[in-house]
Amino acid sequence: MILEMLTQPARHGFLSLVFVSLIPIYIVIAQLNAGRTVYMPETALDRAMPLQPAWALIYGSHLLLMLLPWLVVRQEKQIRRTVLAYLTVWALAYVCFLVYPTKGPRPAIVIGEGFFAWGLRAIYSADPPYNCFPSLHVAHSFVSALTCYRVHRGVGFAVGLWASLIGVSTLCTKQHYIADVIAGTLLAYVAWVVFLRSCPREAVPEFDRRLAPVLALGVVGIFGLMVAGFWVAYQIRG
Repeated sequence: MILEMLTQPARHGFLSLVFVSLIPIYIVIAQLNAGRTVYMPETALDRAMPLQPAWALIYGSHLLLMLLPWLVVRQEKQIRRTVLAYLTVWALAYVCFLVYPTKGPRPAIVIGEGFFAWGLRAIYSADPPYNCFPSLHVAHSFVSALTCYRVHRGVGFAVGLWASLIGVSTLCTKQHYIADVIAGTLLAYVAWVVFLRSCPREAVPEFDRRLAPVLALGVVGIFGLMVAGFWVAYQIRG
């Protein structure tokens, strides 16, 4: 028992280190795929959806949605399983990126001026147009929603709606295809079945359950501050 208590922080630290180490691999794979034959699983519905730069705000909120489980989840077992769920999403997605390299449907240039068009250009410049299938934005967002649902049903439902909007945003910003969104959703479901479904909601302390909505509203507030910060950056841009 004592040995387990002493080794738990080391385990979490190791899992977190592995998680952080996987992030740069995304860029490496994108660079590798730039010189390969790539696929574009575009459908008629994909082509029918117009580019809508205003959705760039929702698309950019994905990182905050990933932050939420680290605030809401406080039980050791569920923390470990949440990290493993994210690691599974990364690993399986990377395999897909290598086996089925894709290129997104984004236009060569974003026509128009204004805050939203500026924001979408910033996203395009920061994110390579490869590694589309499955959508990590969608997979991460739904893992966050399913994780929060194990703690608080209302928060999980609200985050699920937010994740759905992020799925729509990937299409409206022309970052992904419908097939990518479906695959990302299925990938999140697999991670939930393997790691998160068995976490009993009854084991969550009442204090943590009551605190979850407050923390979720705090993340919404951070999102508002983030948007305000980008607005200031847009106003003072050179």
